[in-house]
Amino acid sequence: MLVKMSKKDFDLLALSNLSQECFEPLIKIYKNRVAEQTSFNVSQIKEQFYEELTEGQRALFMFYAYYNHVSKSLIEFYWWSAYFMAQPRSWLAIKTGIKYFDDKSMLSLLERIEVELKRHNHPDTLENFTVKREDLERNKELQASFKLLYEILDKTSSLTINKINECIGQNHQDFLEIED
Repeated sequence: MLVKMSKKDFDLLALSNLSQECFEPLIKIYKNRVAEQTSFNVSQIKEQFYEELTEGQRALFMFYAYYNHVSKSLIEFYWWSAYFMAQPRSWLAIKTGIKYFDDKSMLSLLERIEVELKRHNHPDTLENFTVKREDLERNKELQASFKLLYEILDKTSSLTINKINECIGQNHQDFLEIED
């Protein structure tokens, strides 16, 4: 499911926008499939879609699926991190994706998030997932630790995106089909 792009568009594309240009078509396809399918549950659609991606696309897709939610605010960072961690396969896929891009700083942040959520007994499945955004305000210790982690995310994410862009630029055949 490689993203198709003309050679001219690829050559004109700034390296800083490369990862977004590769992600946007994928998320559109994913959302369309979810909207169109009524006979499968969302997790089946997600798994089928994920299997159609290259290893690089999987890494890219899971990073942005996570990052686009958590980067909006401290509360969203907390809630979406808890939500993704309550889906062990998704959480592992995010971490595996970060390893694919060889980003030790972001991987370390994800591991610190995981430790913090486990320390505060957050659910590890969606079956018993009752986390609310307001929970962060009620637990000052958790709030303080997530505030620090969110600051790290803010500093680390631009470096991560740069690494992803460079990886795509050097290995575009894993993400794009360049047409003449």
